[in-house]
Amino acid sequence: MKIKNLKVIVTSPGRNYVVVKIETDSGIYGYGDATLNGRELAVAEALEEYLAPILIGRNADNIEDIWNYIYKGTYWRGGPVLMTALAGIDMALWDIKGKKAGLPVYSLLGGKSREKALCYSHVSGNDFEEVKEKALKKIEAGYKALRIQVAIPGLDGTYGTVEDDALELPFVEKWDSKPYLKTIPELFKYIRAEIGDGVHLIHDSHERLTVPEAIKLARKLEKYDLLFLEDLLKPENREGFRQLKSQTSTPLAMGELFNTRWEALPLIKDQLIDYIRCDLSHIGGITEAKKIAALAETFHIKTAWHGPADISPVAHLANLHLDFAIANFGIQEFAQFPKEVKEVFKGGPEFEDGYLKISDKPGLGCEIDEEAAAEYPYQKAYLPVAEALDGSVHEW
Repeated sequence: MKIKNLKVIVTSPGRNYVVVKIETDSGIYGYGDATLNGRELAVAEALEEYLAPILIGRNADNIEDIWNYIYKGTYWRGGPVLMTALAGIDMALWDIKGKKAGLPVYSLLGGKSREKALCYSHVSGNDFEEVKEKALKKIEAGYKALRIQVAIPGLDGTYGTVEDDALELPFVEKWDSKPYLKTIPELFKYIRAEIGDGVHLIHDSHERLTVPEAIKLARKLEKYDLLFLEDLLKPENREGFRQLKSQTSTPLAMGELFNTRWEALPLIKDQLIDYIRCDLSHIGGITEAKKIAALAETFHIKTAWHGPADISPVAHLANLHLDFAIANFGIQEFAQFPKEVKEVFKGGPEFEDGYLKISDKPGLGCEIDEEAAAEYPYQKAYLPVAEALDGSVHEW
């Protein structure tokens, strides 16, 4: 079963997505997600100009060999652009393998370890009252875990509370940790009092804190029993996690900016986090994520794969197939998509009473309506950037 063509589909049903379609000489084809938010065309160009030509004629069944051929064969290995391109190829090959076998991908990964996967949704607002009202609606809809964010008074834009990535130039948010560190503990005190203890709560700091600030926040939030605090420190500051972990009982999660297992390894082997949060679309796909999950299991760490709206339903299904197969699954981030996305992507995770379920369709279980995709052409858009109050660049 030889690869005869690789096609890149760039579509924007509400936001930009990059899809890889691999076709074989047997007539079987597969889809993978290669979306890198804010740099979509860089990945599309890498796929079309550099990777597609070297894949033609290779055996689509040999996923591990192809993965290493692309990763090692480029010499300039790694990085978000190439690893996202590799992820799209990898997912498409797993989709093909499942279709050829007549089995869902989770079956090829070892079969089901569970019948459903706990998920969480995002809740945010301009003030505490708005956050509470949205949280209650999510709970009524069945969610048992929520990520809680709120706008910080006095700052122009706050991560997780505004839709600000569909702009021709980056939206600039203002950031200062002092009001943030005052507001977030007050938010969780309020939310716990309003909704009780029956729902798991999560918060994302988005890599913005220093080590002392992170320790202060984690300690203040201990009494509110978070499932985990996400991305407190910069991904480069791995030694900072050693100080942080020794100073708090709040569970910690990290990993969406990692591109390989070697970046994740120091935090895993020293048990400096409790949840590994890699993005399957940015670490080389299912093949690499399966290895990261095995590393994490060895050190008693659970998974919580990145699952935002800026990766397509194909990637969300890849997440879920792995969630079902591995033993150390923790929780799955989940984004519900608008009708425009569902016009293009046929199939996705099924939400029911706080959990995600998956079909037994062969492969990943998602088809692309290419005519519908063409109706939504690419729209140039940037992720935001953040500035400190003095105008200097800060981590977004």
